[in-house]
Amino acid sequence: MDAGIIIQIVLLLVGFVFLIKGSDFFVDGASSIASLLKIPTIIVGLTIVAFGTSAPEAAVSITSSLAGSNAMAVSNVIGSNLFNMLMVIGIAALLSELLMEKQVLDFDLPFLVGITILWTVFIFIGWDITNIEGIILLVILIAYIVYLVINARKSKEGTHVEEPKFTLPKSIFFIIVGLAGIILGGDLVVDSASAIAIAFGMSETLVGLTIVAIGTSLPELVTSITALKKGENQLVIGNVIGSNIFNILFVLGASSAISAIPLDSSMLIDVLFMIFVTILCFIFGKTQDKYDKKEGIILIALFIVYMAFAILRN
Repeated sequence: MDAGIIIQIVLLLVGFVFLIKGSDFFVDGASSIASLLKIPTIIVGLTIVAFGTSAPEAAVSITSSLAGSNAMAVSNVIGSNLFNMLMVIGIAALLSELLMEKQVLDFDLPFLVGITILWTVFIFIGWDITNIEGIILLVILIAYIVYLVINARKSKEGTHVEEPKFTLPKSIFFIIVGLAGIILGGDLVVDSASAIAIAFGMSETLVGLTIVAIGTSLPELVTSITALKKGENQLVIGNVIGSNIFNILFVLGASSAISAIPLDSSMLIDVLFMIFVTILCFIFGKTQDKYDKKEGIILIALFIVYMAFAILRN
């Protein structure tokens, strides 16, 4: 293998490390500040943690958009959302039965289905995501967060506040270091992944759907497995759904608001498959209010089939 390719692979791995550790530092620092400000724990989990685990996707997609690598910006979100729903939920369901909360089944999951379809409609209008459509997605995100805050304050659970992990100066330091790691990691991943794609004759779309998507989704997977070990099974569902919502509304919204993103019609199958998987997860949840081993096997099998299709198509 050429020495240049080896260097790019090493830089890609280093980039993933910066992304994952950067998001960890950011979440810890932001959660600590939220605790110091007496912000309820549930609001922190639904907003800061969800944003933190989606930060790698945001860094990669926004960096790709600014660099003109539009295919990677979009395929990263599609691949990450698919990995979250098929592999993160699939693996978690194999390890332990995942019960669904009423709030998730009645609002959050249908909301995810709705914005996934809305994003698809935006694409079909002109095979692009315009600046205005990006701003619309960001406005919907703000409305969603406002709803979460109001709803959390009404519930008894929303009154619980975690003890702060750090002092205010240390919390700010963690946020700054975390953001620096996320930004640097995003640059390294985009640059090295693009170089690898060119060297091996792979398309940016394939790299975004596979290598980059899986790499940027590692925080969701690690967070979910950690939650399972602590017996907090419901956090797995909230983490996945929250991250997927942020991927569509914030990552795509911010990327297209900065620079309109044209799409290739060849990505139609990927977009439609993402809608299918999102609706399938909703049906699985609504049918028995949980995900068990049977659903886990089906979801993992679908991911393997899709990855095989994506690679063969290239």
